[in-house]
Amino acid sequence: MSTRTRIERPARFPAGVSDAGDGIVSGTGPVTVEAYIDFLCPFCRAFEQHTGPVLDKLVADGLIALVDHPVGFLDRLSTTNYSSRASSASGCASDGGHYDAYAKALFASQPPEGGPGLSEDELIMLGRAVGLDDAFGRCVAAHVYLPWTAYVTARAIDRGVTGTPTVFVQGVPIPADGRAILAAVQAASAPG
Repeated sequence: MSTRTRIERPARFPAGVSDAGDGIVSGTGPVTVEAYIDFLCPFCRAFEQHTGPVLDKLVADGLIALVDHPVGFLDRLSTTNYSSRASSASGCASDGGHYDAYAKALFASQPPEGGPGLSEDELIMLGRAVGLDDAFGRCVAAHVYLPWTAYVTARAIDRGVTGTPTVFVQGVPIPADGRAILAAVQAASAPG
Protein backbone atom coordinates (compact mmCIF):
# COMPACT_ATOMS: atom_id res chain seq x y z
CA MET A 1 0.00 0.00 0.00
CA SER A 2 1.44 3.36 -1.04
CA THR A 3 1.73 6.21 1.44
CA ARG A 4 1.96 8.78 -1.34
CA THR A 5 -0.69 11.43 -1.45
CA ARG A 6 -2.51 12.44 -4.58
CA ILE A 7 -0.85 15.56 -5.94
CA GLU A 8 -3.05 17.94 -7.89
CA ARG A 9 -1.55 18.97 -11.23
CA PRO A 10 -1.93 22.70 -11.88
CA ALA A 11 -3.89 23.94 -14.87
CA ARG A 12 -0.89 25.86 -16.18
CA PHE A 13 2.85 25.19 -16.29
CA PRO A 14 5.68 27.62 -17.09
CA ALA A 15 7.64 27.30 -20.32
CA GLY A 16 10.64 25.01 -20.13
CA VAL A 17 9.38 22.61 -17.46
CA SER A 18 10.61 19.06 -17.00
CA ASP A 19 8.53 16.14 -18.24
CA ALA A 20 7.02 15.81 -14.77
CA GLY A 21 6.26 19.54 -14.77
CA ASP A 22 7.93 20.13 -11.42
CA GLY A 23 11.10 21.92 -12.45
CA ILE A 24 12.62 24.34 -14.95
CA VAL A 25 15.16 22.74 -17.30
CA SER A 26 18.35 24.41 -18.50
CA GLY A 27 20.53 22.57 -20.99
CA THR A 28 20.14 19.33 -22.86
CA GLY A 29 23.12 17.28 -21.70
CA PRO A 30 22.92 13.53 -21.13
CA VAL A 31 23.30 13.69 -17.33
CA THR A 32 20.44 15.10 -15.27
CA VAL A 33 21.29 17.24 -12.25
CA GLU A 34 18.33 18.31 -10.11
CA ALA A 35 18.50 21.09 -7.52
CA TYR A 36 15.70 21.72 -5.02
CA ILE A 37 15.96 25.38 -4.06
CA ASP A 38 14.02 27.96 -2.07
CA PHE A 39 14.57 31.60 -2.95
CA LEU A 40 14.39 32.59 0.76
CA CYS A 41 16.94 29.96 1.86
CA PRO A 42 20.34 31.49 2.76
CA PHE A 43 22.03 28.11 2.17
CA CYS A 44 20.55 28.09 -1.35
CA ARG A 45 21.98 31.56 -1.93
CA ALA A 46 25.42 30.29 -0.86
CA PHE A 47 24.93 27.22 -3.08
CA GLU A 48 24.16 29.51 -6.04
CA GLN A 49 27.18 31.72 -5.32
CA HIS A 50 29.66 28.85 -4.93
CA THR A 51 28.24 26.07 -7.10
CA GLY A 52 26.24 28.04 -9.67
CA PRO A 53 29.33 28.72 -11.85
CA VAL A 54 30.15 24.98 -11.91
CA LEU A 55 26.59 24.11 -12.95
CA ASP A 56 26.54 26.92 -15.55
CA LYS A 57 29.74 25.55 -17.11
CA LEU A 58 28.39 21.98 -17.18
CA VAL A 59 25.24 23.25 -18.92
CA ALA A 60 27.25 25.40 -21.36
CA ASP A 61 29.54 22.47 -22.17
CA GLY A 62 26.51 20.29 -22.99
CA LEU A 63 27.26 17.81 -20.21
CA ILE A 64 24.12 18.18 -18.10
CA ALA A 65 20.47 19.05 -18.13
CA LEU A 66 19.95 21.10 -14.96
CA VAL A 67 16.47 20.94 -13.43
CA ASP A 68 15.72 23.60 -10.80
CA HIS A 69 12.80 22.79 -8.51
CA PRO A 70 11.87 26.13 -6.83
CA VAL A 71 9.91 25.09 -3.74
CA GLY A 72 7.95 27.06 -1.16
CA PHE A 73 9.34 25.35 1.95
CA LEU A 74 10.15 28.56 3.83
CA ASP A 75 6.81 30.34 3.49
CA ARG A 76 6.46 30.01 7.27
CA LEU A 77 9.55 32.26 7.65
CA SER A 78 7.93 35.12 5.74
CA THR A 79 4.90 37.22 6.56
CA THR A 80 3.78 37.10 2.90
CA ASN A 81 4.60 33.54 1.72
CA TYR A 82 7.63 34.97 -0.05
CA SER A 83 9.12 31.59 -1.03
CA SER A 84 6.02 30.68 -3.03
CA ARG A 85 5.65 34.18 -4.50
CA ALA A 86 9.29 34.17 -5.66
CA SER A 87 8.91 30.67 -7.12
CA SER A 88 5.77 31.78 -8.96
CA ALA A 89 7.66 34.80 -10.31
CA SER A 90 10.46 32.49 -11.49
CA GLY A 91 7.86 30.59 -13.53
CA CYS A 92 6.83 33.89 -15.12
CA ALA A 93 10.50 34.56 -15.90
CA SER A 94 10.76 31.14 -17.55
CA ASP A 95 7.82 32.08 -19.78
CA GLY A 96 9.82 35.16 -20.79
CA GLY A 97 12.96 33.12 -21.54
CA HIS A 98 15.01 34.52 -18.65
CA TYR A 99 14.66 31.98 -15.83
CA ASP A 100 18.39 31.56 -15.17
CA ALA A 101 19.16 35.28 -14.99
CA TYR A 102 16.07 35.91 -12.87
CA ALA A 103 16.87 33.11 -10.41
CA LYS A 104 20.36 34.58 -9.97
CA ALA A 105 18.82 38.03 -9.41
CA LEU A 106 16.44 36.62 -6.79
CA PHE A 107 19.35 35.14 -4.85
CA ALA A 108 21.44 38.32 -5.24
CA SER A 109 18.52 40.35 -3.79
CA GLN A 110 17.48 37.76 -1.19
CA PRO A 111 15.55 39.32 1.69
CA PRO A 112 16.09 38.22 5.30
CA GLU A 113 13.97 35.47 6.81
CA GLY A 114 11.16 36.59 9.10
CA GLY A 115 10.03 39.62 7.12
CA PRO A 116 7.74 40.21 4.18
CA GLY A 117 10.29 39.47 1.47
CA LEU A 118 10.31 41.44 -1.75
CA SER A 119 7.05 43.05 -2.86
CA GLU A 120 5.45 42.25 -6.21
CA ASP A 121 6.76 45.59 -7.51
CA GLU A 122 10.30 44.64 -6.43
CA LEU A 123 9.97 41.19 -8.02
CA ILE A 124 8.84 42.87 -11.24
CA MET A 125 11.70 45.40 -11.14
CA LEU A 126 14.20 42.54 -10.82
CA GLY A 127 12.64 41.01 -13.93
CA ARG A 128 12.88 44.24 -15.88
CA ALA A 129 16.57 44.43 -14.93
CA VAL A 130 17.20 41.05 -16.60
CA GLY A 131 15.24 41.91 -19.75
CA LEU A 132 11.69 40.79 -18.98
CA ASP A 133 8.72 42.77 -20.27
CA ASP A 134 5.22 43.84 -19.25
CA ALA A 135 3.81 40.33 -19.77
CA PHE A 136 6.16 39.17 -17.02
CA GLY A 137 4.93 41.94 -14.74
CA ARG A 138 1.30 41.00 -15.32
CA CYS A 139 2.11 37.33 -14.65
CA VAL A 140 3.85 38.17 -11.35
CA ALA A 141 1.08 40.52 -10.19
CA ALA A 142 -1.57 37.86 -10.94
CA HIS A 143 0.37 35.13 -9.06
CA VAL A 144 -0.15 32.89 -12.09
CA TYR A 145 2.20 30.15 -10.93
CA LEU A 146 1.29 29.84 -7.24
CA PRO A 147 -0.61 26.58 -8.02
CA TRP A 148 2.47 25.33 -9.91
CA THR A 149 4.68 26.20 -6.92
CA ALA A 150 2.36 24.17 -4.66
CA TYR A 151 2.72 21.27 -7.11
CA VAL A 152 6.53 21.53 -7.17
CA THR A 153 6.60 21.65 -3.38
CA ALA A 154 4.21 18.71 -2.96
CA ARG A 155 6.21 16.58 -5.40
CA ALA A 156 9.44 17.45 -3.54
CA ILE A 157 7.91 16.34 -0.24
CA ASP A 158 6.57 13.18 -1.90
CA ARG A 159 10.12 12.43 -3.10
CA GLY A 160 11.43 12.76 0.44
CA VAL A 161 13.11 16.14 0.05
CA THR A 162 13.05 17.80 3.47
CA GLY A 163 15.40 20.77 3.04
CA THR A 164 17.13 22.99 0.56
CA PRO A 165 19.40 22.91 -1.27
CA THR A 166 19.01 19.23 -2.12
CA VAL A 167 20.78 17.85 -5.19
CA PHE A 168 20.36 14.67 -7.22
CA VAL A 169 22.57 13.48 -10.09
CA GLN A 170 20.88 10.85 -12.24
CA GLY A 171 18.36 10.36 -9.42
CA VAL A 172 21.00 9.75 -6.74
CA PRO A 173 21.28 12.21 -3.81
CA ILE A 174 24.61 14.08 -3.84
CA PRO A 175 25.99 16.68 -1.39
CA ALA A 176 25.15 20.21 -2.53
CA ASP A 177 28.80 20.93 -3.30
CA GLY A 178 30.44 21.73 -6.63
CA ARG A 179 33.18 19.10 -6.32
CA ALA A 180 30.75 16.34 -5.34
CA ILE A 181 28.39 17.26 -8.18
CA LEU A 182 31.24 17.41 -10.71
CA ALA A 183 32.55 14.01 -9.57
CA ALA A 184 29.05 12.49 -9.83
CA VAL A 185 28.54 13.95 -13.32
CA GLN A 186 31.93 12.62 -14.45
CA ALA A 187 31.12 9.17 -13.04
CA ALA A 188 27.71 9.18 -14.76
CA SER A 189 29.35 10.25 -18.04
CA ALA A 190 32.07 7.58 -17.95
CA PRO A 191 31.74 4.82 -20.53
CA GLY A 192 30.08 1.75 -18.99
